[in-house]
Amino acid sequence: QGQLAESGGGLVQAGGSLRLSCVASGHLFRFYAFAMGWFRQAPGKEREFVAAISRSGDNTHYADSVKGRFTISRDNAEKTVYLQLSSLTPEDTAIYYCAAGGVASSQPRHYTNWGRGTQVTVSS
Repeated sequence: QGQLAESGGGLVQAGGSLRLSCVASGHLFRFYAFAMGWFRQAPGKEREFVAAISRSGDNTHYADSVKGRFTISRDNAEKTVYLQLSSLTPEDTAIYYCAAGGVASSQPRHYTNWGRGTQVTVSS
């Protein structure tokens, strides 16, 4: 069973930054074969797409709400995907999840493995 484990969340003031990490293990040891995505879910809201990255890392996609503020990257040797969060606002408060799938998609249905999430809280 493949596993994804997120870390790096926490409490930060508006305007601050965080870097989230997601490490793969289990059958996801062929990390390079998976596209990776980050999603988030705020209280009372549906899970929404944040960013995705292709297997090689050459192609990235972002939600309009985070474009220019967040950066997704990956290190296939370390089986890790990162999400750099900058210029944070209280509206970014959510549980952030990483996911592995066949394509770098904005659709949750394209991802087969999900982490348990890491909480990001932005205070005003």
